[in-house]
Amino acid sequence: MTSGIDRRTLLRGLVGVVGGSLLAACGPSERADSIEEPGATAGASGSQASPSAHEDLRVAFWSQPLAEQANVYAAQEYGWFRDEGVELEFVPGAGGGDAIRQIIAGNADLAFANLEPMFFALDQGVKLRAVYNIYPENVFNVISIHGHEMTRPENLRGKKVGIYSLASGTYHNLLVILRAAGLKETDLEIVATGINNFGPLLASQVDAQAATDTGLFLAQHQGLGDVDVIWARDYLNTPTDAFIVTEKTYQTRKEVIRRFLRAYKRGSQWMLEHPGEAAALAQKYVTDGQDVSRNLEVIKLRNASTLNADTREHGLGWFNLDVLRQVEQALFDLGLIKNRITVDSVFTNEFIQDL
Repeated sequence: MTSGIDRRTLLRGLVGVVGGSLLAACGPSERADSIEEPGATAGASGSQASPSAHEDLRVAFWSQPLAEQANVYAAQEYGWFRDEGVELEFVPGAGGGDAIRQIIAGNADLAFANLEPMFFALDQGVKLRAVYNIYPENVFNVISIHGHEMTRPENLRGKKVGIYSLASGTYHNLLVILRAAGLKETDLEIVATGINNFGPLLASQVDAQAATDTGLFLAQHQGLGDVDVIWARDYLNTPTDAFIVTEKTYQTRKEVIRRFLRAYKRGSQWMLEHPGEAAALAQKYVTDGQDVSRNLEVIKLRNASTLNADTREHGLGWFNLDVLRQVEQALFDLGLIKNRITVDSVFTNEFIQDL
């Protein structure tokens, strides 16, 4: 995700969000209270809030509704947000930077965004907190046609590499990959090719293309063929996305944040355990989700990025502060931020133990 148009293909159709209800926003559906909740999900939180009134919570997502967000639709569909006293409003967006701007402007309460625009805002003096690590695994990569011997960062020297845009996570993570080999941006030619545009790679107009796991899947689904992949996570495992709030929201709305995260985590656990059902549910909610088999593959990728050794030990949503210090150092070394940021004062695991 980026400060502008960023990773994963964005839906172009206008999706209306009315009455603060995701059900109303995302296509034909029954109301949550008319649907029977599925059987107990192993690993889901056993604690249920019993709030006397529901509280509105506006969540700015980096995108329009996508199939990979089936955990959110499940929490809405089966009443898990309602059980926690949360009335979710899905605020669609056009990139992580857009989601961050929404919470800064007061148009949303939480942002579903990547970390780069968060660090950029912090660098400018904005006070933010990250409260949940949505995808602790880095999904960015650099792809080349197999046989062209571009399997390591140093192989990119002198090459022409495509990115989605200069505002995208593909660009930022390419710089991190280059840094691992002691290379700079000036050691190669970087070309903005557009979102998930593998045409220049197939036409040999670029030697490699910076992309994501889902971008790679979609390209191979459309006939890209055999490729070599350099994964950013092998050099710096920057978490892909987090839930982010302003300092004011963090200080004044901790209880509703906690309840929202509890329901969100329950949806994530359900999607991990029932990917096939999640793929079918996405078909009901999003315009890009009519192919259930495609939904399933995308959901499997998102499930994989949800888990790592830290989340298995501490629970979903856990931040590894040591990794985040490395991320901050890399962004500073690359000149993407000018001021040092104290990671421990920005990223918190305090909600995770209560979920």
